[in-house]
Amino acid sequence: MAIPDHDALAKRLREAYRTGAVPPLRDGLATDDAAGAYAVQALNTRFWQGQGRRIIGRKIGLTAKAVQIQLGVDQPDFGVLFDDMQIADGGILAAASVLQPKAEAEVAMVLSRSISNPITTREELMAAIDYVVPAIEIVDSRIADWKISFADTVADNGSSAFFVLGTEPRKLEGLDLFTCGMALEINGEIVSVGAGAACLGHPLNAALWLVRTLLAAGETLNAGDVILTGALGPMVAIKPGDVVRASVGGLGSCHFTVGTAA
Repeated sequence: MAIPDHDALAKRLREAYRTGAVPPLRDGLATDDAAGAYAVQALNTRFWQGQGRRIIGRKIGLTAKAVQIQLGVDQPDFGVLFDDMQIADGGILAAASVLQPKAEAEVAMVLSRSISNPITTREELMAAIDYVVPAIEIVDSRIADWKISFADTVADNGSSAFFVLGTEPRKLEGLDLFTCGMALEINGEIVSVGAGAACLGHPLNAALWLVRTLLAAGETLNAGDVILTGALGPMVAIKPGDVVRASVGGLGSCHFTVGTAA
């Protein structure tokens, strides 16, 4: 393989948002090239920041062991959450803003203060969490037919698109995020079920992995940042007109509607 042109790959992914999904990035990234993939992600993050987008958190992906095995990796990945990616609870996702969207239910954590210790303990993380809410992540891929490798999804900002947060915050104390059940519904029909334990054994495990990984790389997590901790069950394809609702035991629910195409 020739020396990868990360700038060209980053531009290719940016243009895919507008022109449509592109083939896997095999010409520039080996399927397991984590360093190269995060370099491409970082290039686009800086580009979008230059366009005025504001980082408000991170998303964690590949938290299910079955998906890690499928993609041949032994760790999760992460992507950036920008302010314009949030859809209000009960809001509408514009159908034209996504290519091949899917939805997954998650636990979201919002920080009350910044975290700077690269060897943060679980207890320190818990103390820094302001509240917890149910969430729906609308994932999407700029890679055609979702034929992604680990490098593809990392470079593509963790296959992210939009997200919805519940509006009834719960304090972490007293919550059972290990055995809590999850039900994802589309148009009133249950299409995915799961539990907190499906997310790296516990959503806090995923959040702690993210904190340590980011800080070790010189990144920051700030007060008010959102952490989407990863899917509690299988993701499901969505289409225009769908009403999507996620319910998580002890946390309540949130929902959105996919707008109809113009």
